[in-house]
Amino acid sequence: MVLSSGLTRRRRRMNSFDRFSCLLGLAALLLGASLTFTALAQDETAPGVFVPKPVYPPFGIDLTAQDPNTRPQDDFYQYVNGAWLARTSIPADQPSVNQDRDISNRVQARLHDLLEDAAATAPENPVTPEQKVGAMYAAFMDSSRIDALGVSPIRAQLDLVRAAPDRPAIARLMGRSFYDFGGSIFSANIDVDVKDTAHYGIYLDQSGLGMPDRDYYLKPEFAAQKAAYDSYVERLLTLIDWPNPQVSADAILAFESQIAEVSWIRAEQRDMVKSYNPMSPSELAAAAPGFPWTDFLAAAKLASEHKLIVGENTAFPKIASVFASTPIDTLKAWLAFTIADSAAAYLSDPFQQASFDFRKKTLSGQAVIEPRWKRGVTAVSGGVCDEGGSACFGTLNWAVGQLYVAHDFTPQTKAKAQQMVKELMAAFRVRLQNVDWLAPATKQEALKKLDTYTVKVGYPEHPRDYSAVVIRRDDLIGDVRRAAEADWDFYVGRSDGPVDRTDWVMSPQTVNAYNGSLRDIVFPAGILQPPLFDPAADDAVNYGAFGAIIGHEMTHGFDDQGRTIDATGTLRDWWTPEDAAAFKARAAVLGAQYAQFEPVPGVHINPDLTMGENIADLGGVLIALDAYHASLKGHPAPILGGLTGDQRFFMSFAQALRGKAKEDAIRRGAVSDPHSYRKFRVLGPLPNVDAWYEAFDVKPGDKLYRSPSDRARIW
Repeated sequence: MVLSSGLTRRRRRMNSFDRFSCLLGLAALLLGASLTFTALAQDETAPGVFVPKPVYPPFGIDLTAQDPNTRPQDDFYQYVNGAWLARTSIPADQPSVNQDRDISNRVQARLHDLLEDAAATAPENPVTPEQKVGAMYAAFMDSSRIDALGVSPIRAQLDLVRAAPDRPAIARLMGRSFYDFGGSIFSANIDVDVKDTAHYGIYLDQSGLGMPDRDYYLKPEFAAQKAAYDSYVERLLTLIDWPNPQVSADAILAFESQIAEVSWIRAEQRDMVKSYNPMSPSELAAAAPGFPWTDFLAAAKLASEHKLIVGENTAFPKIASVFASTPIDTLKAWLAFTIADSAAAYLSDPFQQASFDFRKKTLSGQAVIEPRWKRGVTAVSGGVCDEGGSACFGTLNWAVGQLYVAHDFTPQTKAKAQQMVKELMAAFRVRLQNVDWLAPATKQEALKKLDTYTVKVGYPEHPRDYSAVVIRRDDLIGDVRRAAEADWDFYVGRSDGPVDRTDWVMSPQTVNAYNGSLRDIVFPAGILQPPLFDPAADDAVNYGAFGAIIGHEMTHGFDDQGRTIDATGTLRDWWTPEDAAAFKARAAVLGAQYAQFEPVPGVHINPDLTMGENIADLGGVLIALDAYHASLKGHPAPILGGLTGDQRFFMSFAQALRGKAKEDAIRRGAVSDPHSYRKFRVLGPLPNVDAWYEAFDVKPGDKLYRSPSDRARIW
């Protein structure tokens, strides 16, 4: 569970606006938000009539956040957000603070109310989705019972590990990790086959690392975290009474370090062509001997599959060799640790505290553990998917989504969101038509692809069926297991059937947006609210925030990964060689700019890792600005507070991305997150936008000035 990406059900090709995107998520914005969280005030000129006012009066820009001592031409991010950055502290139970987390905290509080109500009325044998949600939440909140149980809820599973006689048995236990607690050195995921888009594919990828990235094992700057991980492993092994915990912890760290050494770096994993390697099970066994593939696939409920899509094909035989050469006692200790690690969130306080101390405090700088009710909401509804964590596993997230939507989402919100997306689609079409560096044939294919986008807003068309999932108020670990197995069975069960084009990856309460493998751009209900979209704010403000997010998701279909997919969703080279070379050259200009950014001393942004998101950020701004200008229908934008429409647009864009994070969280993101740090998601794109220079009179000699010939121009 802990080390297997199949547990988080993240699509291989899901590009989201922000990295906090598993289930409760953290990021994005949407139009026409429900006024549930909008500041409302009574119109004094019309007694009894309530009219919405912007969250940031008078027109949607937080003017108190500005730094009057910074020129916009020298540091636009500081100019818009400097006072806010100075006065804002990171809450002790969070690794960062930003607009997105504020919305997520608000959604979490709302879910808390809904779950408390559901728990109060849930019977001993719940039947309806709402009753099951309430019962599972009640099970989590029964801390006295959980603490009294100690390690006993996972003891039987640990006994299976102790009794494993050989490597095939260990491989079978790894295969179970996709729907039970534990880990695997290879992950599995079921998604659309990008070479056969009418069917699903079984994707296998490298896995096995309990820290966020291979760099944590191999680079000296993470030596302290590596030592802390060793201590954490020993701590959990001690809690489960594993023999010789310190010796076993050292062996586990050495085992994972060997896997890290032979694993692909994240930038390599982004290459969709390189990571599409179809094989039959027998071909995989021949290519990567040393690992019991038959046992692994059978335990994963994938024994009947005839085609597997291997990602890091050159790493697989090396990881299999590490498995084959590692002593069985070490493999058993590793499995035992991964069971405890992935179950820690649902076990007694010593397990929860140990997990927090390493995964949140050490890796992300979070000072204190979240209140239990927050952890309970996460356990039931889904939350931030920490690397190596279990928060996205074994939830009733879709049932919680149904409950959330029924109480907090309106048809008006959905209609307004869809309308604005339509406007951005039209603006992108015009921009593609006017691109001067594409050959006509390539341009035609690009336009065709844009026309195939499916927009999904709010919630899925078909609710998930939880009727067969047994939930008990006195069996939290069992609840998690049964929910996880039902989720895995859902995806495995449809793998031979036709592709469901109405499918969603993110549940409705998610505060994020994504561009997925179905050529869909998706905006869950959770993000449709102020301040990132404020229905009472000025149009320029909404286009600068929400519009840029819509454009961001659209552009993902044409970033360095998305451009390899054609209008049918097929992985195919539809570019002329000249156009492909031109794209790469233009992207390289943007990459060179980002490589200069240094979020914390000694840490630079990796442009190979962040290229797709950087391209999407730049494209999002440009498309949204075009749509805003089109919305004016030839009329001049009003001057509000002395600011022009374009000035408000760009300030809103920078305001939407304001935030601050603990240094450990920033360092972690620099090696594991495909998004650049927030400040540079503003300072990266804007100096490449001609209209920004005009709006703020940016001239040669200003710190952010780039000559026209040095500006990145892609879409």
